[in-house]
Amino acid sequence: MKEYLIGAGGWSYFQIPGLHSLIAYSRAFNFVEANTTFYHIPSTTQAEKWRKLVPSDFQFAVRAHRTITHKHKLQPTPETLESFKKMKQICSILKAEVLHLLTPPALKLSDAIPNMRNLLDAIDPGKLRLAIEIRSPSKPGLPPELVKLMQDHNIIHCVDLSKDEKPAYKSDMLYTRLFGKGKHNIYQPTDDELAQVDDKVKNANYEKAKMSFHFVRMYKDAARLKIYRQTGKFPPITNTTGVSSLEQVLGEDAAFPTTKQELIQNQGWKLFDLTEDRRIRAAEILRRLPERAYSDMKDVEITLESIMG
Repeated sequence: MKEYLIGAGGWSYFQIPGLHSLIAYSRAFNFVEANTTFYHIPSTTQAEKWRKLVPSDFQFAVRAHRTITHKHKLQPTPETLESFKKMKQICSILKAEVLHLLTPPALKLSDAIPNMRNLLDAIDPGKLRLAIEIRSPSKPGLPPELVKLMQDHNIIHCVDLSKDEKPAYKSDMLYTRLFGKGKHNIYQPTDDELAQVDDKVKNANYEKAKMSFHFVRMYKDAARLKIYRQTGKFPPITNTTGVSSLEQVLGEDAAFPTTKQELIQNQGWKLFDLTEDRRIRAAEILRRLPERAYSDMKDVEITLESIMG
């Protein structure tokens, strides 16, 4: 594989005191999906600033503005074409190879096909690759007519490998956005789940792969996969193990007083280090708590220590 890029959806939350968040982010990763472009098209001056803040080999992907997908639903209206023109210019400044388009769940595929055909006939992507993510409430799989249209225009079918989705057809490039199997992006993949995602990428023999993490802890989870690929081993979640590790994880934002079920619902998705080499979900241990209210973190800790020995 020529390229295997791991990054996240945006850099705004990558905070290190005294550093611009994009500079800090670019010291940890060499790829990012610019997410704010879905909500607001930046000026060329802003895009030029972003490009200057990162190393020359740093790569961007760009999300297409919602005017194209959500407001005009892929119809080639004057506003759509103007938005695409601006997005293409931003991609050129950022040296972004991929422009990502997300269809709204309410868009019927029967409407999307003619709209997309007309839009593709009206635009000139040039060397820019389009990656289209189809979010549809209809049955799994894409209609053959849509698949052929996307293939004819060398479009990448963007899927979520962490949800076991598969591209509808073989492409030279993989573009995957990872949200996980929880509600929205409230999920933390286990080591085994990340290893399975990695295997899917490697076994498919892509020339290039771009992975954009969107889990609620996207930076940490992207770093876990990056370290695994470099060392063959996943890093720990915390600096301790057992109940102490779980206490660290819960202590970040658990609110008290609380019940067992509330703890499971709000905190169960998180991982902690059961041992140095084994991480499990908090829910696996929290389910063993007695059904009662818990006054504070110490109350939970003492109870868990008595259960786990």
